[in-house]
Amino acid sequence: MSTTDPTPDTPLASDFRMATFRLARRLRSERAVDTMSDGQFAVLAALKVHGPHTLSELADRERVSAPSMNRTVNFLEESGYLTRTADEDDRRKVNISLTDAGLAVVEETVRRRDSWLEHALEALDPAERDVLAHAAAIMREVASR
Repeated sequence: MSTTDPTPDTPLASDFRMATFRLARRLRSERAVDTMSDGQFAVLAALKVHGPHTLSELADRERVSAPSMNRTVNFLEESGYLTRTADEDDRRKVNISLTDAGLAVVEETVRRRDSWLEHALEALDPAERDVLAHAAAIMREVASR
């Protein structure tokens, strides 16, 4: 692993951003359904982590318009990955939930991504893995600001 300092032409923030994007892109390529977009997978993952949502809640969470989210939800529903059910307390609301098939896609995709990353980290020496462990903690802190 190269530990070169950023040059004046590539400041730390830019270098870090590009490395983060490249790693994220590589991890996103590890997926259970090759034809599923990142946005579609993000909706399934949000439902797994945060539970059922209304369409507007999903749109807000993913920072897209309600019509755009409706298209995504329609596709995922037609594919059997989620369902819409009327809210028992407020019949005007419709809750969107994962199906077993949707949950399986999320779990398999996460398994593939973790497996790829574990193998990549095994190729590093212990000192490099320690640096990444510290960097992960710092990245969580920066992301929470």
